[in-house]
Amino acid sequence: VRGQQREYIVQREVLDELRLDEVAQKRTWTTKPTLGERLRESLSFSVLKLKQILFSWFPVLGWLPHYPIREYAVGDVMSGCSVGIMHLPQGMAYALLASLRPVFGLYTSFYPVLVYFIFGTSRHISVGTFAVISIMIGSVTERLAPDSDFIVNGTNGTGSVDIDERDAYRVQIACSLTVLTGIFQILLGVVRFGFVVTYLSEPLVRGYTTGSACHVCVSQLKYLFGVTPARFSGPLSLIYTLVDLCRLLPQTQVPELVVSLVALAVLIVVKELNTYYRKKLPLPIPIELIVIIAATMITHFCGLPDKYDIDVVGEIPSGLKAPRVPDATLFSKVIGDAFAVAIVGYAINISLGKTFALKHGYKVDSNQELVALGLSNTVGGFFQCYSVTSSLSRSLVQESTGGKTQVAGLVSSIIVLITVLKIGSLFEDLPKAVLSTIVFVNLKGMFKQFMDVPMLWRTNKVDLLVWLVTFTSTILFNLDLGLAISIGFSMLTIIFRTQLPRYSILGNVPGTELYLDTNTYQEAKEIPGIKIFRSSTTLCYTNAEMYLEVLQEKSGIEIGKLLTAKRKQDAKQKRKQEKERKKGQENITVISLKETAVNGFSKGQVNRSYHPDTTMSDSDSDTGCHGNEENEEASGSHTQSIILDLSTTSFVDTVTVKTLKNIFRDFEEVDLSVYLVGCQACIVEQLEKAGFFSESIPKSRLFITVHDAVLHILKKRGEADFVLVSHQVHSFHNDL
Repeated sequence: VRGQQREYIVQREVLDELRLDEVAQKRTWTTKPTLGERLRESLSFSVLKLKQILFSWFPVLGWLPHYPIREYAVGDVMSGCSVGIMHLPQGMAYALLASLRPVFGLYTSFYPVLVYFIFGTSRHISVGTFAVISIMIGSVTERLAPDSDFIVNGTNGTGSVDIDERDAYRVQIACSLTVLTGIFQILLGVVRFGFVVTYLSEPLVRGYTTGSACHVCVSQLKYLFGVTPARFSGPLSLIYTLVDLCRLLPQTQVPELVVSLVALAVLIVVKELNTYYRKKLPLPIPIELIVIIAATMITHFCGLPDKYDIDVVGEIPSGLKAPRVPDATLFSKVIGDAFAVAIVGYAINISLGKTFALKHGYKVDSNQELVALGLSNTVGGFFQCYSVTSSLSRSLVQESTGGKTQVAGLVSSIIVLITVLKIGSLFEDLPKAVLSTIVFVNLKGMFKQFMDVPMLWRTNKVDLLVWLVTFTSTILFNLDLGLAISIGFSMLTIIFRTQLPRYSILGNVPGTELYLDTNTYQEAKEIPGIKIFRSSTTLCYTNAEMYLEVLQEKSGIEIGKLLTAKRKQDAKQKRKQEKERKKGQENITVISLKETAVNGFSKGQVNRSYHPDTTMSDSDSDTGCHGNEENEEASGSHTQSIILDLSTTSFVDTVTVKTLKNIFRDFEEVDLSVYLVGCQACIVEQLEKAGFFSESIPKSRLFITVHDAVLHILKKRGEADFVLVSHQVHSFHNDL
């Protein structure tokens, strides 16, 4: 170490691809098992393999037998009780979003939680009802079972809605949709398709959930104001609903509005206190449960439904219902919605699961999570549940109150079971407006995602564009079509980024072996006679044409002009040679005639037409000089060698191979040498399979680094003593 600067000295020979294979001893065989070997391995049986299969499909077998009761039991029980208390109001409230009766939200908070306990791999997430999924289910149930389909004639020509029949059919739709969603998730998990969620970027998911929160908010306004707006479907339905709600504001039911505002104020204040004193409180105050108990008691004993016509939950049957096979004839009507719910539900679930796994140092299996969520939905669909995913608010409570494993989920499901069996009927007089306020308050986290906009404006404007397009399309085109548009737009941004990479000419930083962008670094200087070209992304069929165009533009080498000039020069040279050949033949004829005259056959007369034209102009030579000047101008100030840095290339396709072959052919035709550097072993292998290498393009044109290629070129030009690195760095070069 000299002073405060650290230096290192590297002493090695210049390595091209052939020499690298020798020095590094490249393997000539593949380490991957053949198809037959993999098939035999998959069909083989052993106790160890059976154990591994059981543990992978039933993760609970891996941790439950070794559950440390003393360390984990108290925390899991306390956490389970807290989450179970949250399940009750949220389950009933979110069922309204799905256009179902509240009791089905309680069922959804029970069965799927038990299934996830067995098959899930995350220790901290709380599976159950969630606002976004609920509103997606609700949009389907209302579309396929609108009120207009269940109107029965009244006595005076008026019609009323048969609510019981409508709600029963909506339950069938929700169950069929849920089962189909679960089937999609199971199939995707079995074929190891868990990576599909990687195409849903974080800005896309956050923009989508924020837009969904707006749908949730608007759908609950009717309960807060006690009005009944018309139902709209298709694009702009949210806008039409909002306009209709504004039109109906003069008809607001003041008692319901008062109940909503009081409940909303209490919930907001206590939840803020929970957040402020979260480190001092052993458990968060279960204000949601307190509010629904207090509201139910006040409504019941004051007779508010009879006096002020306040809309209440109504009958909540006690006990569990027997499983029922969903209506398979509905699958064709909900297949698109089922796939959208499957993807969105899994995206939310895996993002939360990975967040907690990273924080606590364990691993979540993305494919097994798909299977676990799919089984939770499939089994739940048979027991009249609708689609589930994890909830951020409940998961945070489960983790912060001491939850260590999914035993907390098991405890929470027991609390929900007790409620369904014994206590559920006590909540029949609960105002729906109170449940709506619970939904509103729990949307706070989603609405805080609007703060992503200024953050993304500062950090990444492409991601900001994805967020805004996703949010806008979700608002304007509803949840299903909005998701499709946002995914398509996100894919387009990736394509555009691939098609519009950053290209640069590299120069050497004096005193180092580093080669950096000459436009970015002032000290990076180009090597005389050498152009080093690099793209910021992989070279493929989408940008191959642009790659060639920018290469010519950046290097100042107009290959088209050079080829044209060279071909003209070759043609002129050929004509010149032809003239010289004819001139030689004419000279021979003249000499022959002279000899004849001497012999007395022509009486001393010579035919002047056979004399060569000694006054012929030197236009050819003048044109040749002019052509050389054009060549120098088009070849980028005496550039002799081109180095293509392919270190950013991750794969090659047929267009890439063809483009590189054309570059070698055309540049070599005008006497410019081309070299490739930085190719990964997989790229070299793909080039070999594509038949890229030949006598005209040998492997000796590939070098491990840019510096190796530069030293080779300088050695070839007889400038081996040219000093690129001022430090004592010696390079030994094999004569290639």
